[in-house]
Amino acid sequence: MASNKFLDPPPAASRDKASFELLRVWVAHEAQHVSIRTDAWEDPFAWGIVLADLARHIVNAESIHHKDLDEVAFLERMLEGFQAEIDSPTDEPEGEIKQ
Repeated sequence: MASNKFLDPPPAASRDKASFELLRVWVAHEAQHVSIRTDAWEDPFAWGIVLADLARHIVNAESIHHKDLDEVAFLERMLEGFQAEIDSPTDEPEGEIKQ
């Protein structure tokens, strides 16, 4: 079981020797911090698929904890937040690139 700070890898990732971590997101100092594997795909379209799949996973996870969740409304609201941040960022990505 994961601690309160760390999440366990999904069971399939633990079973597959070829699996790799793609993205890690942290909240620290009241801000978002990320680690991203940048060499996973050549076509940026693949990242769009990852983001869409991730959105659906978030909806599914939330629906487990909130039995009366309106999944369609939740996804629509999440997409509103996504589009608002794309259109008018609340901050600019910064940090360092490590290889």
